[in-house]
Formats: sequence, C-alpha cells, structure tokens
Amino acid sequence: MIIRRKAAPAIVPGIDLPPDPSPPARPGLVRVEGTAKTALETGRNRLAFAGGVFLLLFLSVAVRLVDVAFHPNADQVARAVPQPELPMKTVRADITDRNGMLLATNLPTVNLYADARIVREPEKVARDLKEILPEIDVARTVERLKSGQAFVYLHRHLTPAQQFAVNRLGVPALGFEDGELRVYPQGGLFAHVVGKTDIDNRGISGIEKRFDDQLKDGQAVRLSVDLRVQTAVMRVLQDSIATFKAEGAAAVVQDVRTGEVISLVSLPDFDPNRPETMTDDAMFNRATLGVYEMGSVFKVFNTAIALESGKIQISSRYDTSPLKIANYTIHDLHSLKGPASVPEILINSSNIGSARMALEFGGEFQHAYLDRFGLTRASELEIPEVGSPQVPSGNWSNITVATVSFGHGISVSPLQVATGASAVVNGGVFRPATLLAHAPGDAAPGVRAVSERTSLMMRRLMRMVVTEGSGRKADVPGYRVAGKTGTAEKVVNGRYSKHQVLSSFLGVFPADNPRYTVLVTLDAPKGIPSTYNFATAGWNAAPTAGKVIAAIAPMLGVEPAADPFQQADPKSGPLMVAAMKGN
Repeated sequence: MIIRRKAAPAIVPGIDLPPDPSPPARPGLVRVEGTAKTALETGRNRLAFAGGVFLLLFLSVAVRLVDVAFHPNADQVARAVPQPELPMKTVRADITDRNGMLLATNLPTVNLYADARIVREPEKVARDLKEILPEIDVARTVERLKSGQAFVYLHRHLTPAQQFAVNRLGVPALGFEDGELRVYPQGGLFAHVVGKTDIDNRGISGIEKRFDDQLKDGQAVRLSVDLRVQTAVMRVLQDSIATFKAEGAAAVVQDVRTGEVISLVSLPDFDPNRPETMTDDAMFNRATLGVYEMGSVFKVFNTAIALESGKIQISSRYDTSPLKIANYTIHDLHSLKGPASVPEILINSSNIGSARMALEFGGEFQHAYLDRFGLTRASELEIPEVGSPQVPSGNWSNITVATVSFGHGISVSPLQVATGASAVVNGGVFRPATLLAHAPGDAAPGVRAVSERTSLMMRRLMRMVVTEGSGRKADVPGYRVAGKTGTAEKVVNGRYSKHQVLSSFLGVFPADNPRYTVLVTLDAPKGIPSTYNFATAGWNAAPTAGKVIAAIAPMLGVEPAADPFQQADPKSGPLMVAAMKGN
C-alpha cells in the first residue's frame, strides 16, 4: 500500500502560515532539528574518538612503565650512559670589618662542563663556544671535549647572557653546574689583610687562607680592621708616595689596649678581583712580611730598656763624642757637643748616646727585653704572610749591642715595631697583634714588659720628641702626639746605600692616655724642594703620620684636648727639666 504524505505548505512572503498540528513541546526542552542536529552528532562522535585515543595512549605508557620496572632489558641497561656526579656546592662565609662592612663575599654563578663521552663534532662545538666565550682556548677546549671523561670543566663563572647563548646551541653534552664567585667589594683596599681564593674558592693568602676551613664551613670571620680608617690611611700613603716619589709604603694602626690592628696598609697593592694586578711586588706585604733595619725608632726600645735596668736614671748623662768600638766608629748626624742627658739623647736622636747606654746595661739584658717587646720572634698575626726577624745569633759583641741600640744589625717588620711600642706606652703590658675583633673588655691579659713608671716616662719623652725634636711635623693640635723618627740606610748589593733610605715614624696618641700606635714607613723617598732635598724621616714620614692621625682620630672617637704634659707636673715635670739642664 502506498501512503502519500501531505506536502508541507510552501512559505510565501506575505502569507500567514497555518497553525502547526504537532503537539506542543514540553516546557524546558529544546528540540534540535536539521543541520544543527547533524553538527551536534558529529561533535559527539569526534569527542568520543579522541577520548578513546588518549585512553589507549595512557594504557600503553602504563604497560611500558610496568615492563621496564619489572622486566628490564639487560642490553639496554648495559648501554645506558650514567649521568656524571657534579661536585658538591660549597657556601663560603663572609669576611667583614669590625663594623660588619663586607670585605669578602660570594656571588652565585654557573660553570660550564661537558660529558666528553657523548660529544659529537668537538671542533665545531669548541668554535661555537669561542663565539660566546672569547676567553676560552679552542685547541684546549677541543682536547677536553675529546678526553672521553664524564665531567670536564670548560669555563667558569658564566654570565646569565652567556649561559642563555650556550643553551641555544642545543648541544646535549653541555651542562651547567651551580657555582659561586668570591668577590671583594672593597677592591684592593684590604688585599694584604683579606687575601684571596683560587679558582676553586680555596683560600691561598691572607685571612682567606688562615681561616679556610672555618669559612668553607659557613662560619663568618669578623676582623678588627675598620673600613673608614683603612680608607683614610690608604689615601694619605698614596699621596705621600706621589709627593716624595717613594718606591712603596706601609702603615699600621693598632689599639694599644687590646693589640687589635685597626688598619694595615702595604703599597703597592693589588685588586683580588683582577688577576692582572697581582704582580710579585704588589703582592708582597711590606707591613708584615718584609723585615727591615728600622733605624732610630729602635731608640724608643733602647731608652725603655735603659730606664728599666735600674742602672740608668732619667738624669744620667753620657759623652757624645765619636765612639770607637774595635774597627768601627759611631757618629751622630748632628753632634750634641758635650755630655747629654737621657731626654736629650732621645730628642736629638743620638746614636752615640744610645750606644753608650746599651753598653752600660749589656747585651744579655738588651736581648731579653727585646724579646719581651716581641722583636726577636715572628709575630703571631693571623695571616701566613709574616716575616721572621733577622736577629744576631750567639753572644752579642759590643759592636752588635751598640748598633742594635739605634736600629741597625737587626731586622724586624713594621708590625713588630708597632706592637712592641704599644707595650712601651700602654702601661708596660705586651699583647700580641691580632686581626680578629674583640668584644669590648675582652682583650688578652698580656704579659708585663716594663713597669708602669717606665711606661709613663717613655710617653713623656716621646712627646718631647714631637714638641722639641725631629718629630715636630707629626704633631696634630689637640691630639697630643708622641713618637720617634727613624731613618735607616737601605742595603743595596750587600752594602749600605747613602742615597736610598727607609724612612719611618712611630707615633702614639694621645700621649697622656694612649689609645693607638701608628707606624708609617716610606721606602726610598726622595728629597724634594719643599724638604730642602732632605729625605730623612722628619721631613716625610713624620708629616705623613701627622696627616694619618688628623684623619683617623675623629673616626676613632678621640677628642682633642689640652696637653697635660705641657703643664706643670709636680711628680715628673721638674725631673724632666732638671735632666735637660744637667742638674
């Protein structure tokens, strides 16, 4: 039977459609018909297909993981290339000054390495790396890439830009290791104190070497030095080298109460951040490693020993005519023309008077007290660069006793002179020099070197050297500087040179209540018109020390005041006057 369907009425614009005979739709349902329905069915089919594909992939990966875990292929395991073990990263601790200012710290970096076992085209890789890292040597890099080793360094301390560029090469055999770069924020300012590390961040000089294990264990080191003081001392020394055309210079500032070294400068110096500055001369520490005949600054020790001996009084007088011992004759630069008292001998720096005093108390007593002042043994300072003094051996002859009294025939470091002088003026107690900061009131107990009375007398005598003698140019109004000049002929080719000297000034301030010693040394300064072509210490080292004290005293909290030694003193003032007059 053929059933004919009634055709739907045609839609003609302008003609109303008859009502739809279909039953009304239920509320909330949308009926989709025609093209929309077809599209919806297609989307459902595709989604179902994609879900099936992902399910199959997931199942295959899961099956493979189980297979690898429980049924490994022996051949594949044998051919697998193990990843190289990277060195353990170390964290080296900081070094700071006494106020917490950074002197040495680390910056995070990366190091480039290669697994040479899987490198392809080593020559090409080396050339490509050269474009990014101009410092590398292509031939050496190729050699490393062909070494067959699992881990070879190619370059250290890459910048972020360099690391990005190497990554872009897409070489699987190249990798990066986290590293650290030791940096010194103050440049060369503390080079001879802090020292430096090598490429593997191991200490090779200075504090870095002495406390290498502690720093590698992450324990910071706080030093006694003061960044402000060091900067001021450095600038003054640099100016003096330029002014007096000296070959070098050194300076030490030390707390007389604790032995702490507040500043230690040696010039020329080097910048540990820049290897090209590290010449032999620049790396030589003139303040601690160099030992020199220090000249007349030794008369401070000689005079203290004389007063301590009990044989010599402040009023004792000595003949100052030329002194002949064996085949040697000792002269003075400026003759005193007659007997001189102990103050006059020190103020006028008489070699003859000093020698006669030393001969009176004798070589054995002299040697014992020089040892008390730390001048016959190496300093205990906490850096490796410490020189051993050159001290005459055996029983000292008369000529040895005489020349040692004015700083010849014995060689010590500037640091030793500063430390020994601290014992002379601080009340008579020797404390070893240290570069480690002490807590307030935590100084080492020290060892008695001379009596308090001798110490007081020496402070007064040294003050007179500055007010009346060769140390006048070291005086700083208000800071009561005491001290002693010293000019020693340098030994050149085994002989003393008349044209090259080591010029020094040993200073103490304030003289009435000592806080700090200052030792300044200029190596081979030249005479200039403003010094009337003299190169002796009174003309160069003394004014240099005066400038140092004027700059650092306010930083160290030393307040200017009137000089009590210039006022009447019923205990020792008349005694000094009487000694000067020969009464």
